[in-house]
Amino acid sequence: MNLKRLSLGEQFPWLRRKVLSGFGLGVGISLIVFAVLYLGQFQKGLMLQGFQSVGMNSSSSGNGNSSSAISELSKVNLEGSDGKGAVLKTTQLSNLTQQGKNGSFNGDEVRFQQKTNDPNNITSDLKKVENGSFSGKEDVTIENTTSGVVSLKNFSDGDNKGRGNNTKGNVIVNVTSQVEKIKSDSLEKCNIFDGKWVRDDSKPYYPPGSCPHIDRDFDCHLNGRPDNGYVKWKWQPNGCEIPSLNATDFLERLRGKNLVFVGDSLNRNMWESLVCILRQSIKNKKKVYEISGKREFKKKGFYAFRFEDYNCSVDFVSSPFLVRQSSFNGKNGSFETLRLDLMDQTTKMYYDADILIFNTGHWWTHEKTSKGEDYYQEGNYVHPRLKVLEAYTRALRTWGKWVDKNVDSNRTQVFFRGYSVTHFRGGPWNSGGQCHKETEPIFNNTYLAKYNKKMRALEYVIQDMKTPVTYLNISRLTDYRKDGHPSIYRMEYKSVEEQIAAVHSQDCSHWCLPGVPDTWNELLYVSLLKTNIGSWRY
Repeated sequence: MNLKRLSLGEQFPWLRRKVLSGFGLGVGISLIVFAVLYLGQFQKGLMLQGFQSVGMNSSSSGNGNSSSAISELSKVNLEGSDGKGAVLKTTQLSNLTQQGKNGSFNGDEVRFQQKTNDPNNITSDLKKVENGSFSGKEDVTIENTTSGVVSLKNFSDGDNKGRGNNTKGNVIVNVTSQVEKIKSDSLEKCNIFDGKWVRDDSKPYYPPGSCPHIDRDFDCHLNGRPDNGYVKWKWQPNGCEIPSLNATDFLERLRGKNLVFVGDSLNRNMWESLVCILRQSIKNKKKVYEISGKREFKKKGFYAFRFEDYNCSVDFVSSPFLVRQSSFNGKNGSFETLRLDLMDQTTKMYYDADILIFNTGHWWTHEKTSKGEDYYQEGNYVHPRLKVLEAYTRALRTWGKWVDKNVDSNRTQVFFRGYSVTHFRGGPWNSGGQCHKETEPIFNNTYLAKYNKKMRALEYVIQDMKTPVTYLNISRLTDYRKDGHPSIYRMEYKSVEEQIAAVHSQDCSHWCLPGVPDTWNELLYVSLLKTNIGSWRY
């Protein structure tokens, strides 16, 4: 109501009565709010109450997935500190939208201190408030909120004169817990691969059957597996808490870069898992696609999923041995060999990637590699007989030398994922082994296998390399999960007879998706944050 209208009201009493009866209450409230705002400029802090909580997305763990209820933010205090900052204290934060008015931020730094239901009561460190100040006239939207560090970006003043590029009335605040958990001393020193599986009803990261980029062999839900308990487990390290994989944060850190999985079908298992986790956080799913339009990924080759909104890609290169499969012309004709001294020709597809995740192991258990007779070749010499562990070690040394020579460690982060334990009962993979009707993990450690000798050899090779390599030691955590394999649900059966026949040909090596490989990617995410390198700095 402006002065001109008030003066008219004075001249016409009937008009004044109407105005006062219709708007009097609003005028009174507006004057009170104006007074509070005016007085607020002389205070060091201002309390914001009455936030309305609205779920930004139906997600759990800040990753854009459905399943968890929306938490409430019951109280927020903004306390000034000599004009240099403020302290944000919250009681609960979990994937919600907050709208608040009538507050102000002044200064360059904000300390976010949070109290949650977590017994550890994580406290965050200082974070910079960039590009201007918040005047109190804007609505505040908090996105992807979980317990932990809050990052305030692009604040603009009420007249849109701040350094930020936001328009008046809308400020974005991104809140994540991941960084704060990584920075805790307990997690820095914690072996995240030593722990146990605990029940977690908030899993999985993406609903079963929701991701079209899973090979049918891995999609146990679509293949008719009747139980779903295998997706309701979380890996809990001993002595520390790890954050869930925040898909939005992962993609933001991957912006403009490419991540490549190189190895066998178990790495394809992990690759498809990561594609599905990240895709779940994208609103427009059409902006996530395999660049060549491929829908099946079992054949050898190069596959790349592009995330258009982030100008990044998540790729897979099939190279089951890492070293080269070849042939040799002997006295009795030509026969297949494995060149332990040469890398596979696929290296040109990934040597300059930003993140590389290698693996090899399962193909070394097959008949030719296990026997090692007239199979392993170095130079022009084919070993009449060579033990598989020695051959595997020599192949890894070839890989290590190639990495040291060709990978720029200033740009590329290198990981090697360990051996994924199988659970065949009653025979090996090709002669009657079974894992059918397993519905729970192993809980008794005495039933776990000994540490794989090939992975011990890997550790020695990594120690001798000049390039830093992070070892994702997932062997023990997969050993517990006898329930997570496709078993007979590798395909959809059209008849009872087909299903009965499938009992004699089960898959107890690969993993259902969603499932165990989602945890591998969760640990990859934590390991990337722990490196504190490049875009993964906290």
